[in-house]
Amino acid sequence: MFEFDIRRRDGRARTATFQTPRGQILTPLFMPVGTQGSVKGISPQELLDIGSQMILANTYHLMLRPGEQLVAAHGGLPGFTAYPGPFLTDSGGFQVMSLGHMRKITEQGVTFKSHIDGANVSLTPERSIQVQEALGADVIMAFDECPPYPAERGYIENSLERTVRWLERCHAVKTREDQALFAIVQGGVHQDLRQQSLDLTLPFGTPGFAIGGLAVGESKEEMYPAVAFTASRLPEGKPRYLMGVGHPEDLVAGIALGVDMFDCVYPTRTGRFGYALTDDGRLNMNSSAPRTQLEPIDRDCDCYACRHYTRAYLAHLVRAEEMLAPRMLSLHNLRYLHGLVERARTAIEQGAFQVWAQTWAQRYFREAVPQWFAVALETGRQTEFSTS
Repeated sequence: MFEFDIRRRDGRARTATFQTPRGQILTPLFMPVGTQGSVKGISPQELLDIGSQMILANTYHLMLRPGEQLVAAHGGLPGFTAYPGPFLTDSGGFQVMSLGHMRKITEQGVTFKSHIDGANVSLTPERSIQVQEALGADVIMAFDECPPYPAERGYIENSLERTVRWLERCHAVKTREDQALFAIVQGGVHQDLRQQSLDLTLPFGTPGFAIGGLAVGESKEEMYPAVAFTASRLPEGKPRYLMGVGHPEDLVAGIALGVDMFDCVYPTRTGRFGYALTDDGRLNMNSSAPRTQLEPIDRDCDCYACRHYTRAYLAHLVRAEEMLAPRMLSLHNLRYLHGLVERARTAIEQGAFQVWAQTWAQRYFREAVPQWFAVALETGRQTEFSTS
């Protein structure tokens, strides 16, 4: 049911097909984030039109509002949201970190105050799986603790060991065979702690593995050695998911290092702030230049906004605070990221990924390619160490 078949490799970068109950997806892929059961401002049909393959929904938020039983009454997330394709649900572990002073972590789980009404709420590994089974996603995540950055080394070590114990409890209570449970590797930016987490996590043999605990405040120079180290030691024949990462440069660098799946709120959030993503970097639609430009955001983009509107018109909508502006910029940004991974897949299939990535980076970074990115590409060239 959850077959993962690698099609082509180019260095560590690879393309594959991942079979889910609601359809086959092609990797590498970017997943739009529908935190509350909706990708902000974008309809399900629009998501399909721009090539979205899989949507991420948030366990914590949907558990609190409207409650997982109402979602289950619709037949799960596809019926509830009218998006017919595959879903992935996070476990609520990221909110454990982001809630900060509002929560308390124990061996049993996490207790916190609802951000909606202040009510006391408990989230345990068992409860997380119960909610995710009711939501009915194709891929569900094991309940974990995502340590903040910076954090003391001892805290990270205790946290990753607790995460493994929570994984064992998730594994024990999972009942649905039509859902793939992914384990999450933690360890912060410390390679020896990443290895410790790998040693404890890989024996569970879950259908896929996620790289967690990154993109939480550390620098790119700290993040990408941890990505390279972890991805190269994850099983070759299973999908690798880098959680919460989705800037264009992150997708290209992550794909170079063998990552298959990404998600992030960045494209829609930055769209709501009036920015458009392009191969030439981020275009500020709040600035003066676009106000008289009669060209689309991106001549090579096939999204609705680029096919119908000029930069000048969209800049006018931004200044006028018309709701169409964040919708169209978000739609374009999502299509840009989907198109970026599509181009990466094509380059891998043709054995030309490194050349393509270097050419893209020269344009995107305006010939000032940062060292961390160059190192990531060079590492991606090398023969990969992997576990079976």
